[in-house]
This record gives sequence, C-alpha cells and structure tokens, in this order.
Amino acid sequence: MDKTTSIEEIASSIESGMTLGIGGWGARRKPMAVIRELLKTDVKDLTILSYGGPDVGMLAAAGKIRKLVFGFVSMDLVPLEGHFRQARQRGAIEVMEVDEGMFQLGLKAAAARLPFLPTRVGFGSDVMTTNPDIKTITSPYEDGEEFIAMPALKADIAICHVNEADVAGNSRISGPDPFFDEWFCRAADRAYLTTEAIVETDTFNDPMVALQMPIERNLIAGVAHAPCGAHPTSCGPLYGMDVVHLQHYNGLAKEGLDGYVSDFVTGKGLSDYIESAGGYEYVRALPLPIF
Repeated sequence: MDKTTSIEEIASSIESGMTLGIGGWGARRKPMAVIRELLKTDVKDLTILSYGGPDVGMLAAAGKIRKLVFGFVSMDLVPLEGHFRQARQRGAIEVMEVDEGMFQLGLKAAAARLPFLPTRVGFGSDVMTTNPDIKTITSPYEDGEEFIAMPALKADIAICHVNEADVAGNSRISGPDPFFDEWFCRAADRAYLTTEAIVETDTFNDPMVALQMPIERNLIAGVAHAPCGAHPTSCGPLYGMDVVHLQHYNGLAKEGLDGYVSDFVTGKGLSDYIESAGGYEYVRALPLPIF
C-alpha cells in the first residue's frame, strides 16, 4: 500500500479543535515543514501535545493554540522560547504543564486505550497544585498506596519527522535518540511522518537497522518527503540545529511572528524555505550538537 502524501496534504488534514501530537524534543527532529504549512491555514483552537520547541512557539504566536499540554518548551541552545513565553504571559493559551515522565505515561495510557496510568512521579512537586484536574488513586491491594493517576493524552493526529521511510510507512530514526515519537504515533487516531528520504523497503532488511525502527508501519496514515524538513531544528546524524536562525526567530518574539512569516513562510514551499534559510548545503553542514 502506497502511503505517500505531501506536507501540504498533511497540514490540510488538521482541523480546528483537534488535538495534535508533535514528535521530536525541544529543537531536535521536529516536523517543522508541516508546522510552517499550518501557519498558512485558518486552523485554530488546537490542543497541542509536545515536548516543545519552536513548533509550540510558532503555533502559539500565530494564534493556533487553545490548550498546550507539555513537559517543557525550549530550543536547547536557545533556552527560552520567546514566542511561547509571550503567549503564556498574556494568558493567550490554556496550559497543562507536567513532569516529562508523566507526559510519557499520558501517551502510553492513550496508546493502551486506558483512561490513566498510575505513577509516583509528581508527588513532592507543584504538579497537582497547578493541575487540580489530575486525580489520585488508591491501590486496591494490601499496600493501599496512593498514586497519581496520569490521564491519557490522546491525539487526533500525530506528526513526526524521521530520517528514512518507505512508501508503506516503515521508517528509521538513525539519530542517537528516538525520543518518544513511537508513543505519539500510538496515542493518535492517525499518524503522519515527514522524512528526509524515501527509500526502498529492502533498506530495512538489515537487523541492525531494525533496531532503529520504533514506529510500527500500521500506525502510519501517510508519509511525506521533506528533505531538511526539521530545520531549524536538528536531525541527527544529518544536520544540527540552526542556532543563528533560532536566535533570529527568537529575537522577534516581542514584535510578533508576522515578519518571520513574511520572510520564511508566505508563498514558500519547502525548497523555497530552505533556500531562504541558506540552502540545502548550508543546512546539511550545520554542526551536530554535543550533549
């Protein structure tokens, strides 16, 4: 079954009021090509699930987000995401901030079609104070221990960026960390991949390559070719994050996103965007971060 699609078609499948799960982590392997396409649409009132980076900042600044569920929002080497900060300080978005581990458990609960998963994570913090809707549950067994019942974080659509994929939805993340992309896909009704390269299925026959394939193909509704589609975030081992670009974007936070959209989004497809950001050779030469 051929599941190839385009970043434009993925963006057009996202409707106002949906819950959207965005893979990646901070400024690493974010599906930014689709995020930029979303900026061109009239979609609004989204609930966003994300270990956030510029994906969250752009959507917040563009007025697309009603509610954000997150473990953090940062751009790594640019620690504070200014556009997100402006939106939150204005009270423009509803927020549910939880521990990173709790967020993962929320995805896993949704993947298992459970209403919640019990955890000790969160006790001793302000998570319950800032999120009074999160409940506790008492163990039905002899121990009688109290747990936090982390609610399921179910998405209508999930979008992740990978290094390689075939037309059937098999995919490979060849960077050092898959993050929690497979759980975003499992927690969603539909999941889409953007990929640096479309490859033949035989590429995945090597058992060592199979170790880098955490996302099951049956979860994937569509695959879009998007070379350098994570820019300005990194996509190891192919290219690092564009710190200069991220600093420029972040420096516009107080004046708003309009200038950035005019320079890098309006009227531009992916190739046009990459050229305006320095070109494919420039992006692919960006040094990989060392953590």
